[in-house]
Amino acid sequence: MKYLYLTLTFFISFHTLQAQRDFNKVQIKEEKVGEQLYMLTGSGGNMALLHGEDGVFLIDDQFAPLTEKILTKIKTLTGKDKVDFLVNTHWHGDHTGGNENMGKQGALIVAHENVRARMQRGRTKLEAGRAVKPAPKVALPVMTFEEGINLHLNGEDIMVFHVDIAHTDGDAIVYFPKSNVIHTGDTYFKERYPYIDINSGGHINGVLKTLERIIFLADGDTKIIPGHGSLSNKEELMAYRNVLMTCRDRIQKAIKAGKTLEEIQASDITKEWDESWGGGFINPTSFRKTLYTNLKEQD
Repeated sequence: MKYLYLTLTFFISFHTLQAQRDFNKVQIKEEKVGEQLYMLTGSGGNMALLHGEDGVFLIDDQFAPLTEKILTKIKTLTGKDKVDFLVNTHWHGDHTGGNENMGKQGALIVAHENVRARMQRGRTKLEAGRAVKPAPKVALPVMTFEEGINLHLNGEDIMVFHVDIAHTDGDAIVYFPKSNVIHTGDTYFKERYPYIDINSGGHINGVLKTLERIIFLADGDTKIIPGHGSLSNKEELMAYRNVLMTCRDRIQKAIKAGKTLEEIQASDITKEWDESWGGGFINPTSFRKTLYTNLKEQD
C-alpha cells in the first residue's frame, strides 16, 4: 500500500489528461536526424522512423487515435503506407497505444520480454486508479528479448538493448551506429523531472546507470532522441544526469539523517530546478516522493 497514493495520483492525472486531449488537433512533425532517419513527434512519446529498401522501421507509436496521422506522415516521407518493424521502448500507452493498429497491418512488434508480460496482464484499478485492460494479442510484441537484439535494416546495424530497471523494468535503448543516433525511450525526459514508474519496477538508481551507458555510447556529434522533449545531445544528457544524481544524493543524505517524507517535502531540497523542471507532468512533490520511496527501500 505504500506506493498506492503516488501511483493513483499519477495514473488518474495521466488518464484524465488523455481523455481530455483532442487528438484531432495533433500534428505529426518530423525532424531529420540521418540520411533515412527521422525523429517524429505528436502527442505522447517521441518516435523514430528509419526507411529504405528493407522496409519501414518505427520506434514507438503513441496513442491509437493517432495511427492514421502517423501513417500519413510515414507515407509522405517514404512513399510507403505501413510499418514493417516496430520496436516498443517500454509498455506505457503513449508508446504502445498504436500497437493494435500497426499489428493488424502486419508490423513485426519487438520489445523486452517484460513489455509483453505487462501488456498481456494490464493493470487493476487499485494499481492504476483506473483499470488498464490487457492488450489484445495482435498488439503484443511477437519477438521479445532479455538482454538485447540486433536488426540489420536499411543499411543500419540497429542495436536494441535492455538496461537496468529504470523508468520501468522493460526499458530498451535503440542505437543507430551508422547515423550516430540514440533513442532513449523514457529513461530521458529532457529538461523536466522524470516519471519513474515504481509499480512497473522503475528505480532512480537504474535511471542513473542507464544514463551512464548512453553517455558512454555517445560522442559530441550524437543526436539523442529523448522519450519526451526536443532533440538532444550528449552535453544536455550529461547535465540531466548530473541534476538527477544531485537530487538523488541529497534525498539519500536526508533519509540517512532521519528525515521523514513530510520533512523532505517541506524543504527546498530540489529548489534549483523546481521552477524550470517541475512545471510539467511530474511536479517537485511527486518527484521527491518517488526518490524517497525508491531510496527508503534500501535504507
